[in-house]
Amino acid sequence: MLTDVQIAQNAKMEPIVKIAAKLNLNEDDLELYGKYKAKVSLETINRLSNEKDGKLVLVTAINPTPAGEGKTTTMIGLAQSLNRLGKKAVVAMREPSLGPCFGVKGGAAGGGYAQVVPMEDINLHFTGDIHAITTANNLISAMLDNVLQQGNSLNIDPRQIVWKRTVDLNDRALRHIVVGLGGKANGVAREDGFDITVASEVMGVLCLADSLSDLKKRIARMIVAYTYDGKAVTVDDLKATGAVTLLLKDAIKPNLVQTLEHTPVFVHGGPFANIAHGCNSVMATKLALKLSEITVTEAGFGADLGAEKFLDIKCRQAGLKPDAVVIVATVRALKMHGGLDKKDLNHEDLEALRKGIANLEKHIENIQSYGLPSVVAINAFPTDTEKELSLLKEICEAKGVKVALSEVWAKGGEGGEELAKTLLAILDKEESNYHPLYSLDLPIAEKIETIAKEIYGADGVNFTKKVLSKIERFNNQGLDKLPICIAKTQYSLSDDPSLLGRPSGFKITVNDLIPNVGSGFLVAICGDIMRMPGLPKVPAANNMDIKEDGEIVGLF
Repeated sequence: MLTDVQIAQNAKMEPIVKIAAKLNLNEDDLELYGKYKAKVSLETINRLSNEKDGKLVLVTAINPTPAGEGKTTTMIGLAQSLNRLGKKAVVAMREPSLGPCFGVKGGAAGGGYAQVVPMEDINLHFTGDIHAITTANNLISAMLDNVLQQGNSLNIDPRQIVWKRTVDLNDRALRHIVVGLGGKANGVAREDGFDITVASEVMGVLCLADSLSDLKKRIARMIVAYTYDGKAVTVDDLKATGAVTLLLKDAIKPNLVQTLEHTPVFVHGGPFANIAHGCNSVMATKLALKLSEITVTEAGFGADLGAEKFLDIKCRQAGLKPDAVVIVATVRALKMHGGLDKKDLNHEDLEALRKGIANLEKHIENIQSYGLPSVVAINAFPTDTEKELSLLKEICEAKGVKVALSEVWAKGGEGGEELAKTLLAILDKEESNYHPLYSLDLPIAEKIETIAKEIYGADGVNFTKKVLSKIERFNNQGLDKLPICIAKTQYSLSDDPSLLGRPSGFKITVNDLIPNVGSGFLVAICGDIMRMPGLPKVPAANNMDIKEDGEIVGLF
């Protein structure tokens, strides 16, 4: 059996200008990055702004497990299937981060015969967007430290600097550092730290901006520090707005690539959903909607994280109205949620499956609470039994949700036709009554409590004294009308990664509250979540190499 990387390397890609032609774009609309990658120009995006939008479909999933769910693979395969059925479908997805690529996951561009190519490029440096975000973020840090060095004209309190440096790698040693050592000539000594680039607010503003001018406005209002008398200091106060925007002038343009079956794909932006808002860029999604009948997009991790943020943050800010949701699950993962060990997943266990389906049921209920129709996509494995699949279908349909088997990993678009047909029936017959979960007029604490209770199933929220103090400060600063982006573990509906399935009788604990004013939300840090991951004992990087002839091995 071929590995994912071997399948991708054997693919016969079409020139990107030919892929663009499927969308009625010509070479003048593109900025080429070689033969198989391109960016779409801002002029083209502006020209298309008055075109009618197609349908918008969100692909989400149950809480992830080591057994795997295949959300990205399902999204890619579904778009291929829709095209096989004669629909003009486009994918809008996030760009993989180098952190998990070299850490635990390896590559992240789909799998099997439902992949986006050129896979190696997409997983590595691609068109340089994430590097541009890293540099823009660190320019802000450099200019902030220069203000301190040059007499501190802004009266910044070094103990209240909230802006961190970034690098797009898992590097735990950089979480807490000291900068400015070595005497007066080397800066002002202070505590600092690094976030992974995909958790940076610069990533957030790039993904939520709908134009270059909007990007500049968002950058200008990002808070970097506070003065000794408690006044917020912004990027604009540092006089860094123009330079930071300049570094992002190309990164803001959506990237166009293709699937193995030559379906057009926009890969743009890459915020994590457990520590950021977890969706691809607004500009890529809106562009895809203008160019297709159906745009298939995804949001990171389970529906409690990515889908909630997609629906309460991205759609609200961008004025998007999703038409349907696909919830991805596997029998294997559900049995893990039901208490089975990974080594026992190959055997039929209806009791464990029934317990684990409770996790899926909660996600179904959550999507229904937004007024959205949905379909459950079962990512098929050879070990699934007829009894297990029947039980899963029976329970889901009792919830009023259709179930479709997906075999896109093994069969590409052909293997997703059942799912595609089920989705098309929903789009044809069922109405989307999308609405956000909560009103922005609710107090900050109540918005957090609403998400915790309604989406996670928590009994309530514990706020630390530090957070209560910050809530009071943000109220005084007029930030109380912002939506909430909760940073928590992806593995559980709770903030405790060990609580699988559908836990009850728990509260979440908010340890910090960070104002991402440029992105337009407050980040609530819950449990032990960190914005700079570390490498595992055996990193995926250990198995990666490039041969003398240029062949890449071990990336997937």
